[in-house]
Amino acid sequence: MKGSSCANKLRRNQLSYFLPVSFTFTLVIFFFQSYSFSAPNLSSRLFSNTAIQISDPCNGRYVYMYDLPEIFNTEILRDCKQFNRWKDLCPTISNAGLGPRLNESGIMFQGGSWFNTHQFTVSLIFHNRMKQYECLTTNYSISSAAYIPYYVGLDIARHLWDNDTHKIDLLANKLINLLQTRPEWKEKGGRDHFVVVGRTMWDFQRGLNTDKNWGSKFSLLPEVKNMTILTVEARRWVNNEFGIPYPTYFHPSNESEVILWQNKMRSMERPWLFSFVGAPRREAPHNVRNFLIDQCSQVTRCNLQQCGDGGKKCYSPSYVMGMFQSSNFCLQPPGDSYTRRSVFDSMLAGCIPVLFNPLTAYRQYIWHLPKNFNKFSVYIPEKAVVEGRVNVEDVLLGYSSEQIREMREEVIKLIPTLIYNDPRQNSNGLRDAFDVAVDGVIKMIRKDLRR
Repeated sequence: MKGSSCANKLRRNQLSYFLPVSFTFTLVIFFFQSYSFSAPNLSSRLFSNTAIQISDPCNGRYVYMYDLPEIFNTEILRDCKQFNRWKDLCPTISNAGLGPRLNESGIMFQGGSWFNTHQFTVSLIFHNRMKQYECLTTNYSISSAAYIPYYVGLDIARHLWDNDTHKIDLLANKLINLLQTRPEWKEKGGRDHFVVVGRTMWDFQRGLNTDKNWGSKFSLLPEVKNMTILTVEARRWVNNEFGIPYPTYFHPSNESEVILWQNKMRSMERPWLFSFVGAPRREAPHNVRNFLIDQCSQVTRCNLQQCGDGGKKCYSPSYVMGMFQSSNFCLQPPGDSYTRRSVFDSMLAGCIPVLFNPLTAYRQYIWHLPKNFNKFSVYIPEKAVVEGRVNVEDVLLGYSSEQIREMREEVIKLIPTLIYNDPRQNSNGLRDAFDVAVDGVIKMIRKDLRR
């Protein structure tokens, strides 16, 4: 009896434990089944959201573009007569910033993708390309970057020679006041914002320049220091400035045009070892340009075109591009500043650039040019040329035909991402300098926000 009593007591204890657990498990099953009929399944929703993120090609690439009042862009274009005191630059803003279509004689610019593009219209071209960007959004909350379409370079061009610093800084100050009222700015203090300036950064640091009245104070504004600045020439010791290519004459609208041009550059006859197009610097006798012109003029393997003193050939796109296309190497010393638009024109022509200062390209266009610059260019320190320790022709003769062919191929492969596609056309996935720049901006902003 005693054993039977113990067994009955054990069964009662087991039932008292399992019944509540069983009941609770039944309730959970009932609730889960009921929820699955009345609302989307939780696990399905989680997997669905993950799938959406994975399948969305714009995830992490969305860009929000401010809809600014016209005084910051369109009205500036209406004032184009004031861009240059000596020349009418209004034609340069036609065709969405590409300028007039090139109709020069010959077969150089066959097709409709060649334009006489001004070197300082990149902010306008960039804005119009952004309108076609596949990941443009009006929802700031999902964006990775915020683009400010203010044509600051064209804005200050209207007043640079007036010495009226109030006019030069007026719109920039208005822009900052406007941004500070916007929730998009307040979210991160502008650290995810970027702007494109269409001139070298030396024009935006008034107070640091030798001429205390020259240029704008745009880059010195505390709010602007929070932004990322894209410019044709950055001051590489300034952390928020990044170089983007100068615009060239070629603005394709489809991949086949690019491939056709690349193949043409591969097949060009190049009778000249090297060439130089540029003006001397008579006011600076130790400028490397003067020494390059002297060396070039004394040999038969160099094709020289001196500019200045009314030389019209230097302003003829077909003539200049013809020189580059017929040369293996193109000398690219610094111009009025470290960079030259000519670097990109020559590379478009399949000509290997010869550089004399790292700030001309290597330390400028870090998103657009390979880190191994020896693969696509030749570097000769300008000091060595000025001091007479290096003869350029001797250096270039040291490259074999096979080495030249390999370097040229590297240059030609870079062409698609050094040019700006026609912003009026859908380029159907053809990556250009704009796409590389946007990707670079997003990566830098992401990195900055993690600090």
